[in-house]
Formats: sequence, C-alpha cells, structure tokens
Amino acid sequence: MRIYGLTGGIASGKSEAARRFEERGIPVLDADGIGHEAIAPGGAATEEVVAAFGPDILTDGQVDRAKLGAFVFSDPEARARLNAIVHPAVQGEVARRCGRLAEAGERAAIVEAALLAEGGRLEPFLSGLILVIASREIRLKRLCEKRLLSREEAIRRLDCQTPPESKLALARWVLDNNGSVEDLVGQVDSVAGEILSDGA
Repeated sequence: MRIYGLTGGIASGKSEAARRFEERGIPVLDADGIGHEAIAPGGAATEEVVAAFGPDILTDGQVDRAKLGAFVFSDPEARARLNAIVHPAVQGEVARRCGRLAEAGERAAIVEAALLAEGGRLEPFLSGLILVIASREIRLKRLCEKRLLSREEAIRRLDCQTPPESKLALARWVLDNNGSVEDLVGQVDSVAGEILSDGA
C-alpha cells in the first residue's frame, strides 16, 4: 500500500482537502485527531503530558486542549516537550492503522499532519507529499473568523509553525487554496486521480 502525506500550515485548508480525498475513496488518517485521542482520558500519552505540564492544564480531571494550547503556543520549549511526548504515540497509532488498511486491501492511504516534511526531509515511508498552501493574510482571516481567535493569537499560531513555503521543493503536488472551495476540490480530484491510477 502506498502512503502519501497531506500537509500545510494552520488554516491552509488541508482538512477540507482531506474530506474530498475521502469522498474520492482514499482513506485519510488524521494525525491531529489521533494526537487528541492520545491525550484524552485513558490515552497513550495522557499521564505523561499531565506529569510534564501539571494540573493547571486539567478541567474536570481531563486534559483541556485549550489550556494546553495556550501554554505551548507561547513557549517553544514547552511545545517541543509536548511534541516529544505525543509524537511517538501518534506515529505508532498511524502505523497500526495503516497496517489494518493494507490488510483490508487498500492500495493507497493519506496521512494528514501539519508536521510532515519538517527540517527539509520527507519521511521515508511516504510515496509523495501533497502540500496545501494559502497566503498568510488569508490564513489569518480564516483563523480569526472561523476559530474566533484574536489577530494577535492567530499571528502567534502561524509563527509557531514551519513556513509551508519551505516544503515546496519536497512536495509532489501543491494545492493552491487562495480561491474558492470549488477550486480546491478540482485540484484534489486531479491529484486523487493520479493516486488511484496504477502509475502513481
């Protein structure tokens, strides 16, 4: 089974692209969602995260992602510490789910994750990278309007991430999401056709 990466900066539209890939019949594994499961009650990383960051990140005995996010998005060292705890759990679960998809006879799957192709290297298990891009100003607008963040908080979140443009050289496909959803869907359909073809 071939595995492709789907990445892009926050509010670039990669989740919208992922939905369309699934509609085209390609399974998508949401690494961010798996990460949320890892710190949910009983999750693989929950106890270690609480031990690392203390009870202030809890609400009613559970990890409050809003509190944790506010803490790590303002502190690069804290963010690195969180990633070091959560990423191994996410990677293990992604590998298990890919294995189940392969056993089920799937020919291709997509892993959606913001932190793919970091540091100028493509993960060796990927057959290709799909990069969703949108201008910084459009992404800021989406964060403020759809996620109700202040402009200052939106800027802080954008600045926490590796600039998506730095991954252009590693991408096999680039989806430009500066336009309408319909424009994005058309681009996804084209890539999906290539992935589903024998030559992809």
